[in-house]
Amino acid sequence: MATLHRQGIKDALAKKASTPTAANNWLKRMRQLMAFAIDAGMRADDPTIGIKPLRITSPGHPAWSEADVTAFRKRHPSGTRARLALELGLCTMQRRGDLVRMGRQHLQGGLLCIRQEKTGTMVEIPVLPELQAELDLLPADRLAFLMTDYGKAAAEFGNWFRDRAEEAGLPTGYNTPGLRKAGATRGAEAGWTDHEIMAWGGWTSLSEVQRYTRAANRRKLARGAVHKLR
Repeated sequence: MATLHRQGIKDALAKKASTPTAANNWLKRMRQLMAFAIDAGMRADDPTIGIKPLRITSPGHPAWSEADVTAFRKRHPSGTRARLALELGLCTMQRRGDLVRMGRQHLQGGLLCIRQEKTGTMVEIPVLPELQAELDLLPADRLAFLMTDYGKAAAEFGNWFRDRAEEAGLPTGYNTPGLRKAGATRGAEAGWTDHEIMAWGGWTSLSEVQRYTRAANRRKLARGAVHKLR
């Protein structure tokens, strides 16, 4: 612990450049380790201070298009667990960890009210008709909406849902984070403000939401330009 030095940590981080997300997670763990070492009297300084995380240029999980949603709905009809999972993800724009926690206890007067697991943000989401139609098909005594055949919360929900997307002919990698993006894109194209999208999805960063609204605005401007040209 005492012999770790700043350049060694920078070199180790650089060797992980091909997987920047994993590299940055490693750096976070190193910061925690150094904080522990200082608290335990193993060393007096933190060599990770000032070391910047690697820049991530990947666009991340692909956002679902309307055609993707249509293909999934065609493969997984109303009443199936897969269809319910799709509508929950698309209509609420919530993260996977919150989707598997949702249940009847979160329904209050036409709103789905839940405190996000990751940020602690309380969101109050109007239940859209396509989601309500699926909820109406559930047994009245089911507490959690997404349950496995064994009556337990879906611990492997992400992998399971990815497989259902592949069954619908979607490319590998389509999952619930892409539904969260698709919901935000839908809102932006419908003319929602940045703050309206933030409130619905529970985002805490305005800049993250503005990525969707900027893309939607570019498409609107391009379509408007075509009409002017004609």
